[in-house]
Amino acid sequence: MRNDHFRPGNASRPAPFIRRPKRPENMIYGLRPVLEAIRNGKEFEKIIIQKGLQGEIYRELDARLRANGLHAQYVPQQRLNFLCNGNHQGVVAYLSLIEYNRIEDLLPCIFEEGKTPLLLIFDRVTDVRNFGAMVRTAECAGVDAVILPEQNSAPINEDAVKTSAGALLSVPVCREENLKSTIHLLKASGVKVYAASEKASLEYTEADFTTPTAFILGSEENGVSPEYLKLCDEQLRIPLMGSIDSLNVSVANGIFLYEAIRQRKKAL
Repeated sequence: MRNDHFRPGNASRPAPFIRRPKRPENMIYGLRPVLEAIRNGKEFEKIIIQKGLQGEIYRELDARLRANGLHAQYVPQQRLNFLCNGNHQGVVAYLSLIEYNRIEDLLPCIFEEGKTPLLLIFDRVTDVRNFGAMVRTAECAGVDAVILPEQNSAPINEDAVKTSAGALLSVPVCREENLKSTIHLLKASGVKVYAASEKASLEYTEADFTTPTAFILGSEENGVSPEYLKLCDEQLRIPLMGSIDSLNVSVANGIFLYEAIRQRKKAL
């Protein structure tokens, strides 16, 4: 007797296997755990909230976020389900692996120690491996601080720390809400801000890095934002002899930093 149930054409297809990302150790989830972390002054790398979330506890969470100046990303529930297979209650957060600084607090301390500040500003550097490698070079070059925007920056996660060879745990990192205001602050404090740009007329070896210096480097795709280019004291380029029109941002980062070291050692 024929049994059509077992015919190949009628066989039900298995549901596709979806590999969930490994849950990081710094992930917490659930309304109350995240709310409690905020109350205890924890620093966050990222907070993700389900769109349209309602309820008394959520309203308290929202109020705490606003009061503490914390930003959240709002996503569909499916995104949270993918990130976390626990009872996330519409909220997933990642605690920061490092302690952030504010440049307005850190810069006076650098001057008071008798140092000539050497700073890095990353504009939209979102690739974790590039980011980690750049901070590793910064540590080797004795950079006093790395400055990041709160938005559009690579996450400081386990991969970033590993790629930096642990440098992220020792180099002061400043996360600033407004890079434009930060650039104004640096310039008002006597720090010259130089932007890396392949369109600049001045080569990097023609600038003076023996004075307080900050380099701003942008993403490989878009470079430094036009609004920041206008604010910088000078735009600098690295000469390219081949057919490719740009360097990897991590390589450019190293070239600028070690030119600064060369000039400062020569000036001693």
